[in-house]
Amino acid sequence: MAEWGIFTRRRFIRDGLSLIGMGASVPSFLCSTVEALAGPESSVPAGRSSDHRILVVLQMAGGNDGLNTIIPIRQDPYYRARPTLAIKPDKALSLDQELGFHPSAVGLKSLFDDGYLSIVRGVGYPNPNRSHFKSTDIWATGAPDGRQHEGWLGRYFDHECSGQDPIDPKLGLALVQEAPLAMRGSRFLPIAFEKAERLSLQGIGGDPVTAKVIRAFNRPDEDQVSTPSTTLEFLRRTALDAQLSAEEIRTAATTSAGKVSFPGSALGKSLRMIHRMIAGGLPTRVYYASLGGFDTHANQGGRHGGLLADLGKSLQAFVAALKSSGNLDRTLLMTFSEFGRRVQENASRGTDHGAAAPMFLVGSQVHPGLHGQSPSLDRLRDGDLAYTVDFRRVYATVLQDWLKSDPVKILHGRFKTLPLIKG
Repeated sequence: MAEWGIFTRRRFIRDGLSLIGMGASVPSFLCSTVEALAGPESSVPAGRSSDHRILVVLQMAGGNDGLNTIIPIRQDPYYRARPTLAIKPDKALSLDQELGFHPSAVGLKSLFDDGYLSIVRGVGYPNPNRSHFKSTDIWATGAPDGRQHEGWLGRYFDHECSGQDPIDPKLGLALVQEAPLAMRGSRFLPIAFEKAERLSLQGIGGDPVTAKVIRAFNRPDEDQVSTPSTTLEFLRRTALDAQLSAEEIRTAATTSAGKVSFPGSALGKSLRMIHRMIAGGLPTRVYYASLGGFDTHANQGGRHGGLLADLGKSLQAFVAALKSSGNLDRTLLMTFSEFGRRVQENASRGTDHGAAAPMFLVGSQVHPGLHGQSPSLDRLRDGDLAYTVDFRRVYATVLQDWLKSDPVKILHGRFKTLPLIKG
């Protein structure tokens, strides 16, 4: 076991966390340890686990078509550019005299009418990139110039937990296969898992090499001298802490909390699990989920409508559940997508990669309604909508007015906030 000494504890914690989600291919003691290495209870922000503010980040992955989400019902250029995809004015769900929701976005319209939805129009960044990977990285790091390599939320945790080593990874939970870049800091790495039951991992059966390693860590023999200062003893202690932490997450995620019915879609299940973990009193400050399928290059009509219907219904259920459990006032959900779609529909009755698109903020503490300026259809930039709101302004608003953190230190720049959050 001497070879374990070449790893520092910090490196083990940092590198080991990337093993989350690998399931039965990793020994159980190691999976448990890296999934939930328990650090001291965080103060991000100050408060008990039952009253701290919570941010839920929802990625609309693939590039949501903003023009067919928030429809410019009075704009002739929209109808000329989209002879088959344009939504007729009498079909759109009216927001005001100029704009309407896609007819399938009934849930979003209901949240808007009930005062739980804030819409930020025309969000983007300078010199937009149409690559899924590059643009997603830009949104994740909050750095269009590519000079930041950690996520904006990862830097938030690094900043707020500057006196802790390690930072409790339970502060950020991502319901995706791999920890998203947005939540990765220089010191902080979240726990990532798709299903709560995967936190109860087992070792490989029948593999003598793995079995020997497991026995070495869990049942030391006489030749293994173990003291509190050795790496071996450190791993044993953290494995025990990990078991308790994983059990805490698993219990919260699988315990019923309320009678609200969620859609049976992947998004509905993710938001139901997030609600259960919030209601279960976990110390988590940021949750991350994803809804894919927005890369609508062909036959966009029905596909896009189905996605917006799922989004609206799932968010409606999430708000209703949070309200029922008494957690709505302390929870804010924010959506983003890596880019919008081009104004002109293509020959496949779809839309290609574009630029600006709307963002949604959901909760009882948002200033509901329309914010920002709609991009002009008369002044396109390379066939795309020109952004009117820099996405870092939205991030700065969430950091300052919701998470009560300094956006200048985290975003490495000063961005004017928006009137999106009450108080």
